[in-house]
Amino acid sequence: MASHGNTSAPPRVVLSGGIGSGKSTVAELLARRGWRVVAADRLGHEVLEPGGEAHAEVARRWPSVVVDGRIDRARLARIVFADPDALAELEALTHPAIGRRIRRLVAEAGDVPVVVEVPVLAPELVDPTWTRVYVDAPEELRLARAVARGGDPDDVRRRMAAQPSASEWRRWADLVIENRGSLDDLEASVDELVAELGHAR
Repeated sequence: MASHGNTSAPPRVVLSGGIGSGKSTVAELLARRGWRVVAADRLGHEVLEPGGEAHAEVARRWPSVVVDGRIDRARLARIVFADPDALAELEALTHPAIGRRIRRLVAEAGDVPVVVEVPVLAPELVDPTWTRVYVDAPEELRLARAVARGGDPDDVRRRMAAQPSASEWRRWADLVIENRGSLDDLEASVDELVAELGHAR
């Protein structure tokens, strides 16, 4: 595998994977190693808050999800994860603002390595020059992890069905982390990733 390290610039990584794959754990492990984590999900929540860039348009499009002036994300999720066209419409309304926030936060990081955690394959959210890393795990294990965190099994399955397939993610990725073992195994994989990118401590 060719090296993706760059001694002249700090790493910029786009981290993705399906629900329950462990991508948030990978991001947390990178944070412990001095990386800055930018979570697209959190930014997506922010742009839907009252006054956020996408709040007014989403509220106009789906008025049934507005409760006391705020967007009920659970109600919105039930709509969009059951309808691919609705999901695409939501992404068209929110992704431009999320992408602007991501690029600003990455620029502000300066010489600090950054990992941007994204739940979907959305080129408009990130810079095409950043290294793409996919976290993979078997579907049954992903479902079990998501349910153990309190997810409803049917809701988790709907979300999984709305996400790219493992083969799509692998075609997208520059590097793949297999997360089907212990936390120690995952720690070792993260250390290998950091070394591969040329930013070992």
